[in-house]
Amino acid sequence: MSKSRITVVVHGGDPLSRAGVIEFLENRPDVVVVDELDRSRADHACGVGVILVDVLDASTVVRLRKLVAEMGGRVVLVVGDLDEPQVDLVLGVGARSVVHLHHVTAARLVKAVETVSRGGGDSAVNMLSHLSAQARGARRGRRETISAAAVPTERELGVLRLVAEGLDTKEIAERLSLSERTVKGVLSDVMTRKHLRNRAHAVAFAVREGYI
Repeated sequence: MSKSRITVVVHGGDPLSRAGVIEFLENRPDVVVVDELDRSRADHACGVGVILVDVLDASTVVRLRKLVAEMGGRVVLVVGDLDEPQVDLVLGVGARSVVHLHHVTAARLVKAVETVSRGGGDSAVNMLSHLSAQARGARRGRRETISAAAVPTERELGVLRLVAEGLDTKEIAERLSLSERTVKGVLSDVMTRKHLRNRAHAVAFAVREGYI
């Protein structure tokens, strides 16, 4: 059986970066590349949007959010440098995969497109690890001693690590030999103390701070 073709609509980027991304994609026989200006050829029912962004400012966040809505979340963000607050923005907007603009390769880009086309994407922890490695390293260099009260306990870190691996409450409880109620309590305590919205935000916090 022949492999179904993926329609990819490419958005944004400077001429050089855009040409490079398009060339990566056009070299694959199972990918049909469509320019954003030729939207009539784009099949939004099964297509994937690839958007190139050098700097994630307010206007590009609005554009990214709109594209995510149009493509049903099937969006790969190819992005330049991000600071820490922007990492949370990327998670909140809903793009399913992120590739660093300055380290993009044909293999990485095509893999991201194929994964997103099947409804998958990067996990929050992988995305954040990739995007904020530089920021974490710089912060460690200038971080002063943190009070013990500000650092999650070993039990909290154990729960967060397993959340990052995608385990549900029951699985975490079994792995750590805790009750489900205890696991829920640990997560609730961390999220309340650190003003975190949900599990993904909790993982984002732990990765940003270098705890996992």
